[in-house]
Amino acid sequence: SAKECFEVRNKTIGIIGYGHIGPQVGILAEAMGMKVLFHDIAPQLAHGNAQPVGSLDELLSRSDFVSLHVPATPQTAGMIGKAELASMRKGAFLLNLSRGSVVDIDALAAALKENHLAGAAVDVFPQEPRSNDETFSSPLCGIPNVILSPHVGGSTQEAQLNIGIEVAASLVKYLDSGASTGAVNFPKVDMPVSGDRHRILHIHRNEPGVLRAVNGIIADLGANVEGQYLSTNEHIGYLIIDVDKNISKDMKNALGKLPATIRTRLLY
Repeated sequence: SAKECFEVRNKTIGIIGYGHIGPQVGILAEAMGMKVLFHDIAPQLAHGNAQPVGSLDELLSRSDFVSLHVPATPQTAGMIGKAELASMRKGAFLLNLSRGSVVDIDALAAALKENHLAGAAVDVFPQEPRSNDETFSSPLCGIPNVILSPHVGGSTQEAQLNIGIEVAASLVKYLDSGASTGAVNFPKVDMPVSGDRHRILHIHRNEPGVLRAVNGIIADLGANVEGQYLSTNEHIGYLIIDVDKNISKDMKNALGKLPATIRTRLLY
């Protein structure tokens, strides 16, 4: 409403995790007359009049509203705890729309009950019901200045349509170029396509010496590596190789004989 826009005008919102959805939040906040600060572990280009700050503590101490937009990783687990909440301005608001593991819920409940924070909005929780038959329970329940909502933004008709398009495009890109960007449980690799090269995809167990063996095979076949990109997770390695000679079939056969090989694919 107009009244609510007037109340946030000239207030400062601090966005943590600016790289993904943060710019969109910042644009909406600027449209309401807010000043936008942001902090991210990786350098990010500012959108509009948003300003980067040098540390998380600086962002927390300068913001009237703090909005979280970070993934669930070991680095972000519990990143907003008792000390961070205490460093926020008295009367500030916290919005966690990212992942439930990011905020210490007990510490947040205490900060609200002690009136250090003026309010919070949360739609992700460390423990969430797996079905409508399970009871939702949280230390935040019953606190009057808290908005608790289900994390179902991705379930709208528009979001589901966009997800379907994105998944289909990612699958086509993998089939055409071998790119695995966005994979959840598979190494992420992407390399530009060049029409005058020959590309082989090699999936293998993540063991020492595999890349050395692969490059030895290429050298023995008299080819030169034009492009190579390897990424691994705990168990699997995924390698894209571009070579300058048409040795693709011989190379695919030789790679298939390596003990660590799981799957080899001749792309073009």
